[in-house]
Amino acid sequence: MKQAVFVIGNMDCPTEEALIRKRLASVPGVGELAFNLMERRLTVGHTLPDEQPILGALREIGMQAGPAPSVQPGARSEAEGAPAIPARTWALMAVSGIAALGAEILAWSGAAEASAPVIALALISIVTGGLGTLRKGWIALKTFTLNINFLMSVAVIGAVAIGEWPEAAVVIFLFALAELIETLSLERARNAIRGLMAMAPETATVRLDSGEWAERPAAEVGVGQFVRVKPGGRIPLDGTVTAGASAVNQAPITGESMPVEKAPGDPVFAGTVNERGAFEFRVTANKGSTTLDRIIRAVQEAQGQRAPTQRFVDQFARYYTPAVVVFALLVATLPPLFFGAAFLDWFYKALVMLVIACPCALVISTPVTVVSGLAAAARHGILVKGGVHLENGRRIRAVALDKTGTLTHGRPVLTDVVPLVDKSPDELLQLAASVDAHSEHPVAAAIVAAWQEPARPLLDVASFESLTGRGAQGRVAGRLYYVGNHRLVEELAICGPQVEAVLQRLEREGKTAVVLATEQEPLCVLGVADTLRGHSAEAIRDLHALGVVSVMLTGDNPTTARAIADQVGIDDARGNLLPEDKLAAIDDLLARHGTVGMVGDGINDAPALARASIGFAMGAAGTDTAIETADVALMDDDLRKLPRFIALSRSTSRVLWQNISLALGIKAVFFALALAGKATLWMAVFADMGASLLVVGNGLRLLRAERKND
Repeated sequence: MKQAVFVIGNMDCPTEEALIRKRLASVPGVGELAFNLMERRLTVGHTLPDEQPILGALREIGMQAGPAPSVQPGARSEAEGAPAIPARTWALMAVSGIAALGAEILAWSGAAEASAPVIALALISIVTGGLGTLRKGWIALKTFTLNINFLMSVAVIGAVAIGEWPEAAVVIFLFALAELIETLSLERARNAIRGLMAMAPETATVRLDSGEWAERPAAEVGVGQFVRVKPGGRIPLDGTVTAGASAVNQAPITGESMPVEKAPGDPVFAGTVNERGAFEFRVTANKGSTTLDRIIRAVQEAQGQRAPTQRFVDQFARYYTPAVVVFALLVATLPPLFFGAAFLDWFYKALVMLVIACPCALVISTPVTVVSGLAAAARHGILVKGGVHLENGRRIRAVALDKTGTLTHGRPVLTDVVPLVDKSPDELLQLAASVDAHSEHPVAAAIVAAWQEPARPLLDVASFESLTGRGAQGRVAGRLYYVGNHRLVEELAICGPQVEAVLQRLEREGKTAVVLATEQEPLCVLGVADTLRGHSAEAIRDLHALGVVSVMLTGDNPTTARAIADQVGIDDARGNLLPEDKLAAIDDLLARHGTVGMVGDGINDAPALARASIGFAMGAAGTDTAIETADVALMDDDLRKLPRFIALSRSTSRVLWQNISLALGIKAVFFALALAGKATLWMAVFADMGASLLVVGNGLRLLRAERKND
């Protein structure tokens, strides 16, 4: 089955979605439909030879449809700079409002509501402000679709039929004005996503084959070319620094609050800002494939996925509207038929109920809220792969965390040098580093790096030999030295009580202990550890404050696991785990806690990440696999984003249910007022469109709240 993507300029509300679904259902060869109201995109699965029958059907029902432009993510569309509502529309609305007000003033002044001046002003108001609504109402009637345009058209025509010309004019004007305001409010939610697209500049300063530098469109710059960035400029593409140094504000990608120092060999990302100093970089991803582009694609795809609450609301609305319409018909007919009530009074009440009936506020509240949450998360370097994950995050009661690369940096460093003889720590460290310089073991590399960090010289080593599973040996100035583990010292028969005590202390602290020795005596014990990330303990405290249990899953020995867990305050530490053991641990946590998150690197922990309710990938910036496979990607190495995501999920859920309560509560109040004869048609418009504006504004609070938190 082929797929066609259309942009529909006037698709803003579930009203249009329902109309499109009904019309395309009758087109042979059309299959699955996927709507993205926030981006005004419709994806159609079909088996047709071309797309013309689909476009024709959409235009029949008044949809301004066209094929979606095949532009790269982040490219500017022609309409992007255009105002959301043209000036001509505002001018017509001004005329409509003045005419409606004039009709009401004449009626209040004593003129008959069916007099020629009142009717003339009402007609001007209806034509200038409400012709579009009436046209949509006619289309809805032809397609047998119960939507707000049909209900509003019936209400206006009914008001005219019973001689309420001024009220008909005011109602149609208020409805059209409220729709325009709703369009502007929704545009704010769209702009939150478009803000991501506007980050990367359209041009880049590229080094040509001649060696000269020239401005070129970023889309034309290929992988391997060299780009120069001036101070204060935005970086146009992903790359690796080759010359120069600077500090780069990576907040647009990773959410980091402080600029990150960049030197040759460091990665840079499209859309980030060069704070100071010019530098050059080699392009590693062209336009359309950068980290920013992948984030934009992921957020756009996430908008199209319905969250659980949204699916519930859509299902509820399917039965709610017809039920209310039937109820309004009964209100209009039963009292006059069976109780001798005045027909015009009850007919008017039924019209009011029809206007109140539309569930637009109820249905639009969920996508606006979810998109606001997704945008707020993306702005803080949290990439959520769908509304379902954003909403389900509030249910997390336990989080499993990998140790290496998640709680720790994943790079061992030297932490201790404990002399056992009368020599300085520096002298002993130089000996150990000189022998280990010929080894490829990560622990050896940490010892060498600790000595060479201030660029200190190594000693000449002869007769180097790697001792598998134990360490290494080599001769310095003719004397044989060993650098190895506990087992090696035992084999040399030089492991006395003093060495044992130091080894046990370092191991209790979660460190790897290495001994420098000769054949006759141990010289010192060196401690090497994978150091904790600076914010790990704070992140765990924040999780506990949210009532979330923390569990560490690692392949390290249980002693090391417990030592690391104690340092950061983790509740439960499990060591000596293979990938299949981590999978079993997730199953156990799911059975005990229900909803469980798993934090890992997105590749090595893939089985456990897949089994968890929500998988979180750490440090996903620039990593294709993590962005594409994780449910939630934390774009830098700051674990504090995990509790922030859970808190945002809970806020999103609260706003969703607030909106549902607002929409239904307002309608219930006005239904009661209508039955009591206290509600008018224009009040009903406020009840419907006012509720829509309220829930849209409430949903957008997520964006404002997250900005305030910064």
